Amino acid sequence: MSQITLVRHGQAQTGARDEHAYDSLSPLGHQQAAWLGEHLTDTRETIERVYCGTLIRHIETAAAMGAGQHAEIVQDARLNEMEFFTLAQLYGTQHGAALPDTREGFVTYMPRLLAAWEAGEIDTPPETFTAFQSRVADAMAEIAAGRGPALVVTSGGLIGMVLRQTMGLGTPAFAKACIAIMNTSVHRLHRLGSEMALTQFNAVPHLDHPDRQYAQTHL
Repeated sequence: MSQITLVRHGQAQTGARDEHAYDSLSPLGHQQAAWLGEHLTDTRETIERVYCGTLIRHIETAAAMGAGQHAEIVQDARLNEMEFFTLAQLYGTQHGAALPDTREGFVTYMPRLLAAWEAGEIDTPPETFTAFQSRVADAMAEIAAGRGPALVVTSGGLIGMVLRQTMGLGTPAFAKACIAIMNTSVHRLHRLGSEMALTQFNAVPHLDHPDRQYAQTHL
């Protein structure tokens, strides 16, 4: 039975407001990833293939997890996040919608942003919604077709898109899923018949201990 384990990167630079400034782990992000790697080792997780995006935060998360001890890490740009900050800047300029500075603000902001992107109402985006959707589907199909359990280190928006495609989510639910996904959270897909099914969402067993609950972060 095929299994894919998706992991969101550790906490990045939360004060950033552009793609470049955001793209590296904070000290807490490195610790979150190290704890997850220890958890996978302690539970004797079977991993035969390892993938990550080409963003710095993906590579740093995989390294801090010690993912390379399981298999060679294959970097694939199709596993990179949507350019959220670039989209947000364009959306703000073109539609007057300011980027929220609280997680609560994202609850209403994200559905509007993603709906506008999907509808083609953001001019000159770095990537169309359809292109993002297609590259995620292509990458996941290739990974699902491979042999042996796979670990994929990526970003929250990409994991949200996988959930959308796996579960048939509409854009509002897709947006809510993206907001909910925690740093270094674990999500599992198993093959059922000819398709992949979600069997675990947003698990952080490595952060459940009372001494580590402070590290359960979304941003």
